[in-house]
Amino acid sequence: MNSRLTLTAEVEAYLNDRRHLGFSLNREGLQLLAFARFADAQGVEGHLTEALAIAWAQHGQPKRLTCARRLDIVRRFAQYRLPFDARTEIPATGLFGPSTRRLTPHVYDAREIEALVVAAAALPCAKGLRGATYATFFGLLAAAGLRLSEALWLQRTEVDLTGGLLTLTHTKFHRTRLVPLHASTTEALTQYALLRDRLIPVPLENRFFLSARGVGLDARTVEYTFDRLRRQLGWRPRGQHPAPRLQDLRHSFICHRLLAWYRQGVDINHAILALATYVGHAEVTETYWYITGIPELLAIAAQRFEQFAPRRPQ
Repeated sequence: MNSRLTLTAEVEAYLNDRRHLGFSLNREGLQLLAFARFADAQGVEGHLTEALAIAWAQHGQPKRLTCARRLDIVRRFAQYRLPFDARTEIPATGLFGPSTRRLTPHVYDAREIEALVVAAAALPCAKGLRGATYATFFGLLAAAGLRLSEALWLQRTEVDLTGGLLTLTHTKFHRTRLVPLHASTTEALTQYALLRDRLIPVPLENRFFLSARGVGLDARTVEYTFDRLRRQLGWRPRGQHPAPRLQDLRHSFICHRLLAWYRQGVDINHAILALATYVGHAEVTETYWYITGIPELLAIAAQRFEQFAPRRPQ
């Protein structure tokens, strides 16, 4: 790290190494490159210091949570650099408080999901495909708990409509996984595929979900469309985020799956491992992160507590 150019080069080398290990680092990569540009603008030369990391973390006077998250990003980079440059200083933890904070998500109920699908199906389009695309897309997110990127990049060859099975390859950490589908979900995908192929017999891409132009959907347009439908439906957030989010469909899937298992008397301690595999989590703790104390789950917890809590003598 002997010049300003070298800092940018080392950041790029770090990102390249981690991406080869399967990390996408989209947001973190942008943040680290912003850190390198900040250091360049400051005329910093030499090794990475804690003071430099703190200065960038506080640049623009962001909230303490943002400062803490920025510092976490630089810390990981510093740990990577240390074996190459012994003068590298690794920023201390906790300088701006915790860097993670779980905001309660909006857990959709069945009526909201149905209303979303119906509203999406009514989206206007000259070719008649847009409504079917978004209705089926949002329905699949809700029914299978997929990540947005997994549904966006779903390929035709990855959808087995005969066996009711998805083979996901565009996943986090690039780990291929199989996702069995309910018969009703398979039927919805089948009907969409028939309509899609009739309206766009020669698509420009091999993705399963297509726009009216014959190309795959992009995340920004999907988010924009969802936001318009959310406002149209007049939803108010039940969580701590400013508004219900698309990602909350994944939270909702996990919560409702647990609720169904509790009602069926399934041993959750074993089933949770299967659920973690189904949604593509590397650790079961990641699945617990998605669980929210909705009233129905809390009621079951209260009932179970009453069964085991010692009763006071009369």
